[in-house]
Amino acid sequence: MIKLFAPQSYKNASDGEIELICNGCGSAQAKFDFIPDTVWGLSITPACNVHDWMYYVGLTQLDKEEADMVFLNNMLRLIEGQTSFIGKRLKPLRRRRVLKYYEAVVAFGGPAYWNPKNES
Repeated sequence: MIKLFAPQSYKNASDGEIELICNGCGSAQAKFDFIPDTVWGLSITPACNVHDWMYYVGLTQLDKEEADMVFLNNMLRLIEGQTSFIGKRLKPLRRRRVLKYYEAVVAFGGPAYWNPKNES
């Protein structure tokens, strides 16, 4: 089992709480689910869920930046944990793809992070 970084609040949350807050990859506010939860066949849903949780509990711009860095770190951990022949061969392609996911949340994740906070 590949260990991902997650805040203690995520580790302590029940499956039901996580299910209410986390939706895998992509914004819950999007009209269409067009962001794949896999990168070249590797599920990155666990990294996306931790990222969702950190966006939910975060309060500041620094919290958003930390969530985005943890997201990249966790996706890379998932990739590095692949030891099969195919997993090893796909590492460079997967690394490039997850970098795009990271760049996307840095550039376009603001509304997903701030809108729920502005509503309350």
